[in-house]
Amino acid sequence: MSIANPLLEPFDLAPFSKIKNEHFKPAFLQAIEDARAEIDAIVENPEAPTFENTLEALDFSGQQLDRVSSIFFNLNSAETNEEIQKIAQEVSPLLSDFGNDIILNEGLFQRVKSVYEQRNELDLTPEQLTLLEKRYKKFSRNGANLNEEDKKRLRKIDAELAKLKLTFGENVLAETNKYELLLADEKDVEGLPEGEKEAAEQLAQSKGKKGWLITLDYPSYIPFMKYAKNRALRKELSIAFGSKGFHNNELDNQENVLKIVALRHERANLLGYPTHAHFVLEERMAETPEKVMDFLNELLEKAKPAAEREFNELEDFAKQLDNIDQLEKWDSAYYSEKLKQKLFNLDDEKLKPYFKLENVINGVFKVAEMLFGLTFKEVSNIDKYHDEVKTFEVYGASNNFISLFYADFHPRAGKRGGAWMTSYKSQFTLNGTNSRPHISNVCNFTKPTSTKPSLLTFNEVTTLFHEFGHGLHGMLANTTYPSLSGTSVYWDFVELPSQIMENWCYEKEALELFAHHYETGELIPMELIEKIKESATFQEGMATVRQLSFGFLDMAWHGTDPTGIKDVKAYETKAFEGTDLFPKTPETCMSTSFSHIFQGGYSSGYYSYKWAEVLDADAFAYFKEQGIFNKEVADKFKEHVLSKGGTENPMELYKRFRGAEPKIEALLERAGLVELKD
Repeated sequence: MSIANPLLEPFDLAPFSKIKNEHFKPAFLQAIEDARAEIDAIVENPEAPTFENTLEALDFSGQQLDRVSSIFFNLNSAETNEEIQKIAQEVSPLLSDFGNDIILNEGLFQRVKSVYEQRNELDLTPEQLTLLEKRYKKFSRNGANLNEEDKKRLRKIDAELAKLKLTFGENVLAETNKYELLLADEKDVEGLPEGEKEAAEQLAQSKGKKGWLITLDYPSYIPFMKYAKNRALRKELSIAFGSKGFHNNELDNQENVLKIVALRHERANLLGYPTHAHFVLEERMAETPEKVMDFLNELLEKAKPAAEREFNELEDFAKQLDNIDQLEKWDSAYYSEKLKQKLFNLDDEKLKPYFKLENVINGVFKVAEMLFGLTFKEVSNIDKYHDEVKTFEVYGASNNFISLFYADFHPRAGKRGGAWMTSYKSQFTLNGTNSRPHISNVCNFTKPTSTKPSLLTFNEVTTLFHEFGHGLHGMLANTTYPSLSGTSVYWDFVELPSQIMENWCYEKEALELFAHHYETGELIPMELIEKIKESATFQEGMATVRQLSFGFLDMAWHGTDPTGIKDVKAYETKAFEGTDLFPKTPETCMSTSFSHIFQGGYSSGYYSYKWAEVLDADAFAYFKEQGIFNKEVADKFKEHVLSKGGTENPMELYKRFRGAEPKIEALLERAGLVELKD
């Protein structure tokens, strides 16, 4: 008798409480077979290929597989365990193979090609034309025109890459979880604010230990680097953080990095591209590696003098304060915080009581209501994968259902670091019904303690607004086809909705909505708001150069032939040459834990954070001109950016919203770098 599998029964909401690990592999196998049958039906259709019976049918195929995949891989990021990781290693090559079965299906490609060749006579909508062009390119760019031998090699490369990327991420998570700094002497936590000490003590207690426990999770790591007086311990923690995957042990990622870049390069060559970056960027706003490098270098030229000036100022300050002759990486956050307090009398610890997590959540909801007419209703009857997850129903101005929203805010052993938005169900329109999306934000914010609620740093507040911006892009999607919905846009456009939302965190009108003291209810004092705004450009030169360095490193790995690289650390050091401010630390290596480019989707795309900053600064300048809650501007942003997904060229969508292409000046001005222009 077969056991019922909740993943293979029809469901709208992800049935988390019913799913057991053993359900996943059979669900994948069955869903792949079902999707394969749908593809076969398209290929074997005796009727001549049309947009409806080929492109539309293809886009709506495999929906069960998409749902199973989204649930599984989201759990692998937010609530994983060894068993789930093992299943991921088993199913990733199967999914890679199935993806290639579609791309390399000659009969399917010929049908798509036939429709593509008639596109000018078909009277297609802009969205339909985009779907057709993207789908045709997906075939032609991913091997549909290769000979049989090359197709076989492509399949092998993709299966290997799928496994290597998973292994890379698993190693980073294992390294993060493995490291613990247990401190028994109160002198060792000198400088840490009371709330951080309490959190470290509670963490130790939760593991049956005495003292203060510091880990590499951001809410533990960052406060220690910012406030701990003990320089030797800051150094130890900094090196532990910077050397993840770089210990020549079973969790080492050096070999994985070299294999991943070599396989990506070989794949690009096989498909007729000089490098992986050429392949990726053909489908980005930036278009070519040359344009990306020009963009990064232009910003570096503007930011480097400011960064060097800021670095010298910080080094002088550290010398005056503590007689530090040489500023090291593990000194940066500590002395930056001290200098910021001196210049602006602004201490993150003074701000935190005004940013209780629940208030900030209500604040971001209120901002969304004032801009886009959305209301959020917390509900308790939605199935979830962990008790800490909050669930909300989202409604529009006329009380129409918009989306389901999951929010998961605190670190756990089974959750990878960082913050991200994801989707359990995409929006699409089928048979006249607009099927609404299920969106999730996952973060790693400071946990509540026995005496205090979760109080966010200002940086965590901007992170929450950032991820919520991605969430809005998913929630407000209003397209026909699932593959063009929500965040399915060019990678260098996807950060616009997230980064623009951060701007509201610096505005008095927005802060007044949610920045109230968690004990007294008192509104954040005006002088603190002014100081937040004044300090917004503090060390922006250094921050910009740091961000650019990651973009240069990404392009170094993916914009050249990597086959001769033998030493990961030496190659990385060379890539960082033009952006180095601090002395080198031989014990650390960024590449071996650079999950964005080696596990996530940012390979040849890390520049897109800065690229999107140009868009977001220019777009927010428009809001500032008209009023930050101006309904007309918000409606245009919703209509032309948030709801349209990837249905048209992003620059065309942006120009429809803004009336012109973005200008870099708004970013330079906001970053305080404008005086460095010629």
